[in-house]
Amino acid sequence: MSSKAIRFAAVGIANSGIDFLVFTALAWAGLPALVANVLAWAVAVTFSYAVNSRWTFDAAETLGKQKSFLRFALSGAAISLGSSSLALVLLTPLVGLLPAKLIGIVVGAVLNFFAARWSIEDKVV
Repeated sequence: MSSKAIRFAAVGIANSGIDFLVFTALAWAGLPALVANVLAWAVAVTFSYAVNSRWTFDAAETLGKQKSFLRFALSGAAISLGSSSLALVLLTPLVGLLPAKLIGIVVGAVLNFFAARWSIEDKVV
Protein backbone atom coordinates (compact mmCIF):
# COMPACT_ATOMS: atom_id res chain seq x y z
CA MET A 1 0.00 0.00 0.00
CA SER A 2 1.41 3.40 -0.95
CA SER A 3 2.13 6.09 1.60
CA LYS A 4 -0.52 8.27 -0.05
CA ALA A 5 -3.13 5.57 0.37
CA ILE A 6 -2.16 5.12 4.04
CA ARG A 7 -2.31 8.87 4.72
CA PHE A 8 -5.60 9.14 2.81
CA ALA A 9 -7.02 6.27 4.87
CA ALA A 10 -5.94 7.96 8.12
CA VAL A 11 -7.54 11.25 7.09
CA GLY A 12 -10.58 9.33 5.87
CA ILE A 13 -11.06 7.64 9.23
CA ALA A 14 -10.89 11.00 11.02
CA ASN A 15 -13.10 12.59 8.37
CA SER A 16 -15.68 9.80 8.62
CA GLY A 17 -15.74 10.23 12.39
CA ILE A 18 -16.33 13.96 12.03
CA ASP A 19 -19.07 13.39 9.45
CA PHE A 20 -20.81 10.77 11.59
CA LEU A 21 -20.54 12.76 14.86
CA VAL A 22 -21.80 16.02 13.34
CA PHE A 23 -24.61 14.14 11.56
CA THR A 24 -25.61 12.34 14.77
CA ALA A 25 -25.62 15.58 16.78
CA LEU A 26 -27.69 17.42 14.17
CA ALA A 27 -30.15 14.54 13.77
CA TRP A 28 -30.44 14.27 17.56
CA ALA A 29 -31.15 18.02 17.65
CA GLY A 30 -34.13 17.40 15.37
CA LEU A 31 -32.89 18.41 11.92
CA PRO A 32 -34.25 16.31 9.07
CA ALA A 33 -31.81 13.55 8.11
CA LEU A 34 -30.94 14.93 4.67
CA VAL A 35 -30.35 18.46 6.02
CA ALA A 36 -28.14 17.05 8.80
CA ASN A 37 -26.32 14.99 6.18
CA VAL A 38 -25.53 18.01 3.98
CA LEU A 39 -24.31 20.08 6.94
CA ALA A 40 -22.20 17.24 8.35
CA TRP A 41 -20.73 16.63 4.90
CA ALA A 42 -19.82 20.33 4.54
CA VAL A 43 -17.88 20.25 7.82
CA ALA A 44 -16.20 16.96 6.93
CA VAL A 45 -15.24 17.94 3.36
CA THR A 46 -13.64 21.16 4.59
CA PHE A 47 -11.55 19.23 7.14
CA SER A 48 -10.69 16.56 4.58
CA TYR A 49 -9.50 19.05 1.97
CA ALA A 50 -7.43 21.02 4.48
CA VAL A 51 -5.57 17.92 5.64
CA ASN A 52 -5.37 15.99 2.36
CA SER A 53 -4.11 18.99 0.39
CA ARG A 54 -1.29 19.58 2.89
CA TRP A 55 -0.36 16.06 4.01
CA THR A 56 -1.66 13.35 1.68
CA PHE A 57 -1.28 14.68 -1.85
CA ASP A 58 1.15 17.00 -3.63
CA ALA A 59 -0.89 19.96 -4.81
CA ALA A 60 -0.62 20.70 -8.51
CA GLU A 61 0.62 24.26 -8.89
CA THR A 62 -1.39 24.64 -12.10
CA LEU A 63 -4.72 24.26 -10.27
CA GLY A 64 -4.60 26.85 -7.52
CA LYS A 65 -6.33 26.44 -4.16
CA GLN A 66 -9.78 27.65 -5.24
CA LYS A 67 -10.02 25.39 -8.29
CA SER A 68 -8.57 22.49 -6.32
CA PHE A 69 -11.10 22.93 -3.48
CA LEU A 70 -13.95 23.31 -5.96
CA ARG A 71 -12.98 20.06 -7.70
CA PHE A 72 -12.56 18.34 -4.34
CA ALA A 73 -15.93 19.56 -3.04
CA LEU A 74 -17.81 18.78 -6.26
CA SER A 75 -16.36 15.28 -6.55
CA GLY A 76 -17.03 14.77 -2.83
CA ALA A 77 -20.60 15.94 -3.27
CA ALA A 78 -21.13 13.50 -6.11
CA ILE A 79 -19.48 10.61 -4.29
CA SER A 80 -19.66 10.89 -0.51
CA LEU A 81 -22.65 13.19 -0.15
CA GLY A 82 -24.43 11.30 -2.91
CA SER A 83 -23.75 7.86 -1.46
CA SER A 84 -24.65 8.84 2.10
CA SER A 85 -27.83 10.63 1.00
CA LEU A 86 -28.86 7.69 -1.16
CA ALA A 87 -28.14 5.30 1.69
CA LEU A 88 -30.26 7.42 4.06
CA VAL A 89 -33.20 7.44 1.67
CA LEU A 90 -33.03 3.77 0.67
CA LEU A 91 -31.68 2.03 3.76
CA THR A 92 -33.10 3.91 6.75
CA PRO A 93 -36.42 2.02 6.59
CA LEU A 94 -34.50 -1.27 6.45
CA VAL A 95 -31.63 -0.82 8.92
CA GLY A 96 -32.27 2.44 10.76
CA LEU A 97 -30.88 5.96 10.47
CA LEU A 98 -27.37 5.61 11.90
CA PRO A 99 -26.52 2.25 10.24
CA ALA A 100 -27.71 3.69 6.91
CA LYS A 101 -25.41 6.70 7.40
CA LEU A 102 -22.46 4.41 8.19
CA ILE A 103 -23.07 2.33 5.06
CA GLY A 104 -23.15 5.50 2.96
CA ILE A 105 -19.88 6.70 4.52
CA VAL A 106 -18.12 3.41 3.75
CA VAL A 107 -19.27 3.33 0.12
CA GLY A 108 -18.21 6.94 -0.39
CA ALA A 109 -14.80 6.41 1.23
CA VAL A 110 -13.90 3.64 -1.18
CA LEU A 111 -14.55 5.87 -4.19
CA ASN A 112 -13.12 9.09 -2.76
CA PHE A 113 -9.41 8.24 -2.97
CA PHE A 114 -9.35 8.53 -6.75
CA ALA A 115 -11.53 11.63 -6.79
CA ALA A 116 -9.34 13.33 -4.18
CA ARG A 117 -6.16 12.50 -6.07
CA TRP A 118 -7.67 13.94 -9.27
CA SER A 119 -8.87 17.11 -7.55
CA ILE A 120 -5.61 17.87 -5.70
CA GLU A 121 -2.86 16.36 -7.84
CA ASP A 122 -4.66 16.58 -11.19
CA LYS A 123 -3.95 12.87 -11.78
CA VAL A 124 -6.57 10.35 -12.88
CA VAL A 125 -4.83 7.12 -11.83
